[in-house]
Amino acid sequence: MAGETSWISHYDDDTGRDIGEFGSSLEPGEDGEKQTSVVSVDLILPDDLLERILAYLPVASIFRAGSVCKRWHDIVTSKRFLWNLSHVLHQKPWYFMFTSSDEPIGHAYDPILRKWYGIELPCIGTSNWFIASSCGMVCFMDNDSRSELCVCNPITKRFKKLEDPPGLKFSDYSALAISVSRESQCYTVAIVKSKQVPENFFQWDISIHIYNSEEVTWITPFTEVLLGWRGGDESVICNGVLYFLVYSTGAGLPANRHSLIGYNISNHSSQGSLTRNFIPVPCSLTCGRLMNLKEKLVMVGGIGKPDRPDIIKGIGIWVLNDKKWEDIARVPHKFFQGFGELDDVFASSGADDLIYIQSYGSPVLLIYDMSNKQWKWAQKCPVIKRFPLQLFTGFSFEPRLEIAP
Repeated sequence: MAGETSWISHYDDDTGRDIGEFGSSLEPGEDGEKQTSVVSVDLILPDDLLERILAYLPVASIFRAGSVCKRWHDIVTSKRFLWNLSHVLHQKPWYFMFTSSDEPIGHAYDPILRKWYGIELPCIGTSNWFIASSCGMVCFMDNDSRSELCVCNPITKRFKKLEDPPGLKFSDYSALAISVSRESQCYTVAIVKSKQVPENFFQWDISIHIYNSEEVTWITPFTEVLLGWRGGDESVICNGVLYFLVYSTGAGLPANRHSLIGYNISNHSSQGSLTRNFIPVPCSLTCGRLMNLKEKLVMVGGIGKPDRPDIIKGIGIWVLNDKKWEDIARVPHKFFQGFGELDDVFASSGADDLIYIQSYGSPVLLIYDMSNKQWKWAQKCPVIKRFPLQLFTGFSFEPRLEIAP
């Protein structure tokens, strides 16, 4: 872990300080008041107990703890400590916000300490790459050839480049998903490719490609031509099922412009036609964002107006239970207005109990806590909108030290 803390520089908007390093901010009791007594933890706690205590700290605090002394540094970089990390409570997911469309630079938000950190992402070209995350790992895929893939831990910077996926080198639409086992740390990457049948706008060739990290191979278990529907760029793996959104091309005039398809990636032989696995969306949507929250499929969607379904009037959150959507929450009007001019499409992702929602036209970030049903704004991101058409986007990920591709 030595040398891997350079990504950490935090911002404190309440005090208006510039970029600082961990250890530069005051801790409780460092405000000039005299301390009556100081007791060294090193003199009291054995290594095993200190390891357990440090394992419950937020990830950013663990990095700072490693700078306290050699003993603490040796502890937080030990294999036993990383094993302990895998058996404590999960960290709340962070949100990485890109601040440039040309470079993969930005800031990550820690909801526990309510701070933004400067992070450089490995093995990604620009912010328009396809991105998926699961259990501390993030998968990137380039937006040009859509064959350059990389799996990484954005905290430790460890990464692995994957073999080129099979199938079409250039598809009209692609959707990327990843699922990581918390126990074995093995992972599955899925790509749904969609290409228009030549000279026929209503027919689209859909292919599913699966990568297994244990076997280190790609397979293409399913291909089908869909009539009236095309794939998109939204997918997620939940409980062994690959879910992806499809979009109407106008044939048959469906009631909604979106629909959901579920494909069981663990049972390739008895799937049948994809049309048998269609799941209607709960209402007319301007866009839909899929995410896995504790192995529950959650969708955040823009709700279209009845007379103008392409115009957004609100944002809803739904959970899929036995192929039926359960209405969980709606963004309150005051928060919806807080985005300013919200486009019909927006960014949204999440993990554990947190859902992040971000407008493409603004760096403001809204958080919904599913456990206590609470809405709140994140601390102001330390980036300024420099020109009217500047776009912002991002993704959520779990900050974990023990996960490695």
